[in-house]
Amino acid sequence: MIPAINDSELERLLEAASEAGALTAAYMLLRLPLEVAPLFEQWLQDHYPQRAAHVLSLVRQSRGGELYDSRFGARMRGEGVFADLLAQRFDKAIRRYGLNRRSGYSLDCLAFCPPGGQLSLL
Repeated sequence: MIPAINDSELERLLEAASEAGALTAAYMLLRLPLEVAPLFEQWLQDHYPQRAAHVLSLVRQSRGGELYDSRFGARMRGEGVFADLLAQRFDKAIRRYGLNRRSGYSLDCLAFCPPGGQLSLL
């Protein structure tokens, strides 16, 4: 999700996905690795000049003051108020549209056979 650009569409996207038959959904907060950040900043200035500062501010708020955070667990979702709000909206929407439920999945184990003698030592 890109803060202040497409995050307002989160619920509509999940609703449309559910109506189209999706069973699961996920999201990722905008990631701007070092070589991508300048390109994105230029794209923002070209296409959303009036929102560019706000978008970058929200990204920084979600990344500990930086445009990118490579830490595992933080890089996909972010941290802070905006990231927490986005996660709450996502959680409510997937429940509302019946996505990411574990029930209804069945695993057919009939074709499974444990490894045989070919893997054992003689």
